[in-house]
Amino acid sequence: MVSKKSRQEIRVKKHDRLRNRFSGTAERPRLSVFRSNSHMYAQVIDDAAGKTLVSASTVEKDAKAELNHTDDMDAAVFVGKLVAKRALDAGIKEVVFDRGGYLYHGKVKALADAAREAGLEF
Repeated sequence: MVSKKSRQEIRVKKHDRLRNRFSGTAERPRLSVFRSNSHMYAQVIDDAAGKTLVSASTVEKDAKAELNHTDDMDAAVFVGKLVAKRALDAGIKEVVFDRGGYLYHGKVKALADAAREAGLEF
């Protein structure tokens, strides 16, 4: 009998493999993306110090007020622009993009493109 792993287990394993290849530093922190069925989250992380420098998500009050839905492409674009704006305000211009084991397609790609358009370099 063939047992099939869940998508969540596969994603976590992919993310672990990705994390072995790169990590965020103080000069070039890591932009980490997480998406659930109902929300999008993005964090800029300095792995050397173990600190989150900047974060943005659709859970925040201003995001919920501005968006009709928190789980679509518009929400991903909003989070991308917001995290880029906050990172630039904190003096962070370059990041390493961590797609979190998700395919670089759809919402993850929309968030990345919006962050690039807002001024982050990766």
